[in-house]
Amino acid sequence: MKTKSLYLTLFCLLPFTAAAQTADYIVDRVLAARGGLDKIRAIQAERVSGHISFGADAEGPFVVELKRPRKMHMEFTIQGGTMVRVYDGKSAGWTINPFAGKNNPEPMPEEELRNISEESDFDGPLVDYRAKGSQIELVGKDKVEGKETFRLKLTTKNGDVRFYLFDSETFLLLKWEGKRKFKDEEVPVESFFRDYHDVGGLQFAFEIDSGASAEEINQKILIDKIELDPEISESRFIKPPPVRETRPADPPAAPSPSSSPPATDPVPD
Repeated sequence: MKTKSLYLTLFCLLPFTAAAQTADYIVDRVLAARGGLDKIRAIQAERVSGHISFGADAEGPFVVELKRPRKMHMEFTIQGGTMVRVYDGKSAGWTINPFAGKNNPEPMPEEELRNISEESDFDGPLVDYRAKGSQIELVGKDKVEGKETFRLKLTTKNGDVRFYLFDSETFLLLKWEGKRKFKDEEVPVESFFRDYHDVGGLQFAFEIDSGASAEEINQKILIDKIELDPEISESRFIKPPPVRETRPADPPAAPSPSSSPPATDPVPD
Protein backbone atom coordinates (compact mmCIF):
# COMPACT_ATOMS: atom_id res chain seq x y z
CA MET A 1 0.00 0.00 0.00
CA LYS A 2 2.80 2.40 0.82
CA THR A 3 4.41 1.78 -2.55
CA LYS A 4 1.11 2.22 -4.35
CA SER A 5 0.45 5.45 -2.50
CA LEU A 6 3.88 6.74 -3.51
CA TYR A 7 3.21 6.00 -7.17
CA LEU A 8 -0.16 7.74 -6.96
CA THR A 9 1.45 10.78 -5.34
CA LEU A 10 4.13 11.03 -8.02
CA PHE A 11 1.55 10.55 -10.76
CA CYS A 12 -0.50 13.43 -9.40
CA LEU A 13 2.58 15.68 -9.30
CA LEU A 14 3.68 15.02 -12.88
CA PRO A 15 1.08 17.18 -14.66
CA PHE A 16 1.85 20.14 -12.40
CA THR A 17 5.62 19.78 -13.02
CA ALA A 18 5.12 19.59 -16.78
CA ALA A 19 2.74 22.53 -16.76
CA ALA A 20 5.22 24.61 -14.80
CA GLN A 21 7.82 24.35 -17.55
CA THR A 22 6.21 26.90 -19.82
CA ALA A 23 8.01 29.72 -21.61
CA ASP A 24 6.97 32.25 -18.96
CA TYR A 25 8.09 29.93 -16.18
CA ILE A 26 11.55 29.68 -17.79
CA VAL A 27 11.69 33.45 -18.34
CA ASP A 28 10.84 34.08 -14.68
CA ARG A 29 13.55 31.67 -13.52
CA VAL A 30 16.10 33.20 -15.90
CA LEU A 31 15.45 36.73 -14.67
CA ALA A 32 15.63 35.54 -11.06
CA ALA A 33 18.94 33.79 -11.79
CA ARG A 34 20.36 37.02 -13.21
CA GLY A 35 19.57 38.80 -9.97
CA GLY A 36 15.90 39.69 -10.19
CA LEU A 37 13.83 42.26 -12.03
CA ASP A 38 14.16 44.93 -9.35
CA LYS A 39 17.97 44.94 -9.58
CA ILE A 40 17.95 44.74 -13.37
CA ARG A 41 15.59 47.70 -13.71
CA ALA A 42 17.41 49.72 -11.05
CA ILE A 43 20.60 49.96 -13.14
CA GLN A 44 20.69 53.25 -15.05
CA ALA A 45 24.09 52.94 -16.76
CA GLU A 46 26.84 50.40 -17.46
CA ARG A 47 30.45 50.47 -18.59
CA VAL A 48 31.95 47.21 -19.89
CA SER A 49 35.65 46.95 -20.74
CA GLY A 50 37.87 44.12 -21.87
CA HIS A 51 39.53 42.65 -24.94
CA ILE A 52 38.11 41.47 -28.23
CA SER A 53 39.81 39.21 -30.77
CA PHE A 54 38.98 38.52 -34.41
CA GLY A 55 41.97 36.19 -34.79
CA ALA A 56 45.60 35.86 -33.76
CA ASP A 57 46.65 39.10 -35.48
CA ALA A 58 43.55 41.17 -34.70
CA GLU A 59 43.13 41.70 -30.97
CA GLY A 60 42.68 44.78 -28.83
CA PRO A 61 40.79 46.56 -26.05
CA PHE A 62 37.15 47.58 -26.17
CA VAL A 63 34.84 49.72 -24.06
CA VAL A 64 31.05 49.81 -24.24
CA GLU A 65 29.06 52.45 -22.36
CA LEU A 66 25.29 52.26 -22.02
CA LYS A 67 22.77 54.56 -20.45
CA ARG A 68 19.00 54.61 -20.29
CA PRO A 69 17.08 54.94 -22.47
CA ARG A 70 19.04 52.74 -24.94
CA LYS A 71 22.02 55.05 -25.39
CA MET A 72 25.27 53.39 -26.43
CA HIS A 73 28.89 54.33 -27.14
CA MET A 74 31.27 51.56 -28.23
CA GLU A 75 34.95 51.65 -29.18
CA PHE A 76 37.52 48.99 -29.95
CA THR A 77 41.10 49.44 -31.10
CA ILE A 78 43.08 47.02 -33.26
CA GLN A 79 46.47 47.64 -34.91
CA GLY A 80 46.29 51.38 -34.34
CA GLY A 81 42.78 51.80 -35.74
CA THR A 82 39.75 52.56 -33.55
CA MET A 83 36.22 51.72 -34.59
CA VAL A 84 33.47 53.78 -32.94
CA ARG A 85 29.72 53.15 -32.86
CA VAL A 86 27.35 55.61 -31.19
CA TYR A 87 23.57 55.49 -30.73
CA ASP A 88 21.57 58.35 -29.23
CA GLY A 89 18.86 56.08 -27.81
CA LYS A 90 16.20 57.45 -30.13
CA SER A 91 16.68 57.28 -33.88
CA ALA A 92 20.21 58.34 -34.86
CA GLY A 93 23.55 56.56 -34.83
CA TRP A 94 27.04 57.07 -36.25
CA THR A 95 30.08 54.94 -37.03
CA ILE A 96 33.77 55.59 -37.55
CA ASN A 97 35.31 52.60 -39.29
CA PRO A 98 38.97 53.09 -40.33
CA PHE A 99 39.16 49.43 -41.36
CA ALA A 100 36.80 50.27 -44.22
CA GLY A 101 38.61 53.54 -44.97
CA LYS A 102 36.00 55.67 -43.19
CA ASN A 103 37.82 57.83 -40.68
CA ASN A 104 35.05 60.34 -40.05
CA PRO A 105 31.61 59.73 -38.54
CA GLU A 106 28.93 58.55 -40.92
CA PRO A 107 25.22 57.95 -40.26
CA MET A 108 24.31 54.35 -39.57
CA PRO A 109 22.23 52.61 -42.23
CA GLU A 110 18.73 51.47 -41.26
CA GLU A 111 19.74 47.81 -40.78
CA GLU A 112 22.51 48.71 -38.36
CA LEU A 113 20.26 51.12 -36.48
CA ARG A 114 17.83 48.27 -35.90
CA ASN A 115 20.62 46.07 -34.58
CA ILE A 116 22.13 48.68 -32.29
CA SER A 117 18.77 49.61 -30.80
CA GLU A 118 18.58 46.01 -29.58
CA GLU A 119 22.22 45.89 -28.48
CA SER A 120 21.73 49.01 -26.39
CA ASP A 121 18.87 47.43 -24.44
CA PHE A 122 20.96 46.28 -21.48
CA ASP A 123 17.89 44.91 -19.70
CA GLY A 124 18.04 42.11 -22.25
CA PRO A 125 15.36 40.83 -24.66
CA LEU A 126 13.41 38.86 -22.04
CA VAL A 127 12.57 41.78 -19.74
CA ASP A 128 9.11 43.09 -20.70
CA TYR A 129 9.31 41.09 -23.91
CA ARG A 130 5.58 41.43 -24.63
CA ALA A 131 5.74 45.22 -24.32
CA LYS A 132 8.63 45.14 -26.81
CA GLY A 133 6.40 43.30 -29.28
CA SER A 134 8.22 39.96 -29.02
CA GLN A 135 6.85 36.45 -28.67
CA ILE A 136 8.56 33.63 -26.76
CA GLU A 137 8.05 29.85 -27.06
CA LEU A 138 9.58 26.97 -25.15
CA VAL A 139 10.52 24.62 -27.99
CA GLY A 140 12.12 21.84 -25.95
CA LYS A 141 15.37 20.80 -24.36
CA ASP A 142 18.88 20.60 -25.79
CA LYS A 143 22.49 20.20 -24.71
CA VAL A 144 25.28 22.78 -24.71
CA GLU A 145 28.80 21.60 -23.92
CA GLY A 146 27.39 18.60 -22.06
CA LYS A 147 24.84 20.58 -20.03
CA GLU A 148 21.07 20.12 -20.24
CA THR A 149 19.34 23.29 -21.42
CA PHE A 150 15.92 24.76 -22.10
CA ARG A 151 15.62 26.13 -25.64
CA LEU A 152 13.54 29.30 -25.99
CA LYS A 153 12.52 30.74 -29.34
CA LEU A 154 12.11 34.52 -29.44
CA THR A 155 10.42 36.22 -32.38
CA THR A 156 10.80 40.01 -32.44
CA LYS A 157 8.16 42.45 -33.63
CA ASN A 158 10.18 42.69 -36.89
CA GLY A 159 9.89 38.93 -37.42
CA ASP A 160 13.52 38.14 -36.56
CA VAL A 161 13.96 34.77 -34.84
CA ARG A 162 16.56 34.00 -32.17
CA PHE A 163 17.09 31.00 -29.91
CA TYR A 164 18.30 31.20 -26.32
CA LEU A 165 19.56 28.11 -24.51
CA PHE A 166 19.55 28.29 -20.71
CA ASP A 167 21.16 25.89 -18.25
CA SER A 168 18.34 23.76 -16.82
CA GLU A 169 19.91 23.91 -13.34
CA THR A 170 21.28 27.45 -13.00
CA PHE A 171 19.02 29.10 -15.62
CA LEU A 172 22.00 31.13 -16.87
CA LEU A 173 22.36 31.73 -20.61
CA LEU A 174 24.79 29.28 -22.23
CA LYS A 175 24.15 29.84 -25.94
CA TRP A 176 22.48 32.22 -28.40
CA GLU A 177 21.62 31.34 -32.01
CA GLY A 178 20.49 33.73 -34.70
CA LYS A 179 21.41 35.49 -37.93
CA ARG A 180 23.24 38.72 -38.66
CA LYS A 181 23.33 40.66 -41.92
CA PHE A 182 26.82 41.03 -43.38
CA LYS A 183 27.55 42.38 -46.86
CA ASP A 184 23.86 42.11 -47.87
CA GLU A 185 23.66 38.49 -46.75
CA GLU A 186 22.19 36.89 -43.66
CA VAL A 187 24.71 34.61 -41.99
CA PRO A 188 24.13 32.25 -39.05
CA VAL A 189 25.79 33.22 -35.77
CA GLU A 190 26.20 31.29 -32.53
CA SER A 191 27.44 32.81 -29.27
CA PHE A 192 28.57 30.87 -26.20
CA PHE A 193 28.48 32.46 -22.73
CA ARG A 194 30.85 31.32 -19.99
CA ASP A 195 32.62 32.38 -16.80
CA TYR A 196 29.78 34.08 -14.95
CA HIS A 197 30.58 36.56 -12.17
CA ASP A 198 28.45 38.45 -9.68
CA VAL A 199 28.59 42.23 -10.17
CA GLY A 200 26.43 44.23 -7.79
CA GLY A 201 24.11 41.28 -7.27
CA LEU A 202 23.68 40.60 -10.99
CA GLN A 203 25.19 37.74 -13.01
CA PHE A 204 27.28 38.53 -16.10
CA ALA A 205 29.17 36.26 -18.50
CA PHE A 206 32.80 37.41 -18.72
CA GLU A 207 33.68 35.22 -21.73
CA ILE A 208 31.70 35.25 -24.99
CA ASP A 209 32.73 33.34 -28.12
CA SER A 210 30.89 33.85 -31.41
CA GLY A 211 31.02 32.40 -34.90
CA ALA A 212 29.12 30.52 -37.57
CA SER A 213 29.30 27.37 -35.42
CA ALA A 214 31.11 25.91 -32.42
CA GLU A 215 33.90 24.87 -34.82
CA GLU A 216 34.11 28.26 -36.55
CA ILE A 217 34.55 30.75 -33.72
CA ASN A 218 35.94 34.00 -35.15
CA GLN A 219 35.23 36.47 -32.36
CA LYS A 220 36.29 36.14 -28.73
CA ILE A 221 35.40 38.57 -25.97
CA LEU A 222 37.04 38.56 -22.55
CA ILE A 223 35.53 41.07 -20.15
CA ASP A 224 37.89 42.57 -17.58
CA LYS A 225 35.51 44.87 -15.75
CA ILE A 226 31.83 45.77 -15.53
CA GLU A 227 30.84 49.02 -13.80
CA LEU A 228 27.26 49.60 -12.76
CA ASP A 229 25.91 53.16 -12.67
CA PRO A 230 29.17 54.93 -13.53
CA GLU A 231 29.15 58.63 -14.39
CA ILE A 232 28.79 58.87 -18.19
CA SER A 233 28.57 62.25 -19.91
CA GLU A 234 25.69 62.80 -22.32
CA SER A 235 28.30 63.97 -24.84
CA ARG A 236 29.27 60.32 -25.33
CA PHE A 237 25.99 59.72 -27.16
CA ILE A 238 26.06 62.52 -29.70
CA LYS A 239 27.75 62.55 -33.11
CA PRO A 240 31.52 61.99 -32.67
CA PRO A 241 33.83 64.76 -33.87
CA PRO A 242 35.83 64.27 -37.08
CA VAL A 243 39.23 62.61 -36.73
CA ARG A 244 42.46 63.03 -38.62
CA GLU A 245 42.97 60.74 -41.57
CA THR A 246 45.08 57.76 -40.53
CA ARG A 247 45.78 54.48 -42.17
CA PRO A 248 46.92 51.64 -39.88
CA ALA A 249 49.53 49.33 -41.34
CA ASP A 250 48.18 46.00 -42.56
CA PRO A 251 44.69 46.42 -41.09
CA PRO A 252 42.62 43.31 -40.38
CA ALA A 253 39.58 42.49 -42.47
CA ALA A 254 36.78 44.93 -41.71
CA PRO A 255 34.61 43.47 -38.94
CA SER A 256 30.88 43.57 -39.48
CA PRO A 257 28.99 46.20 -37.46
CA SER A 258 27.03 43.41 -35.77
CA SER A 259 30.26 41.80 -34.58
CA SER A 260 30.82 44.45 -31.95
CA PRO A 261 31.03 43.24 -28.37
CA PRO A 262 27.71 42.95 -26.63
CA ALA A 263 27.53 44.72 -23.30
CA THR A 264 25.24 42.12 -21.76
CA ASP A 265 23.33 39.02 -22.79
CA PRO A 266 22.86 39.49 -26.46
CA VAL A 267 21.79 39.78 -26.26
CA PRO A 268 23.89 39.18 -27.93
CA ASP A 269 21.49 40.24 -31.19
